[in-house]
Amino acid sequence: MKIILTLTAFIIAASTSFAAEDGKGKGKGEGKRDPEAMFKRLDANSDGAVSKEEWNEAPFAKKDADRAAKGFAAKDKDGDGKLSKEEFTAAPKGKK
Repeated sequence: MKIILTLTAFIIAASTSFAAEDGKGKGKGEGKRDPEAMFKRLDANSDGAVSKEEWNEAPFAKKDADRAAKGFAAKDKDGDGKLSKEEFTAAPKGKK
């Protein structure tokens, strides 16, 4: 249960961080998260995966590196050191 709450908080923080950077998140639809759009932003080299290095360059990771590392590890189901689109957009265990 604790990991679900941590991941949920992490995703919210990440979404807020990206919205603030873009000036988006204002008006209708505020607070909505689009995991696919977030994945695209994080995949800086457009290779179809988010590496640890790309993940660690995100504003949310720079704010709380320890929490970002835990979030990355929780999403990296196959342990290959990068997140596929499927791994990134998958709902946390127990959520749908």
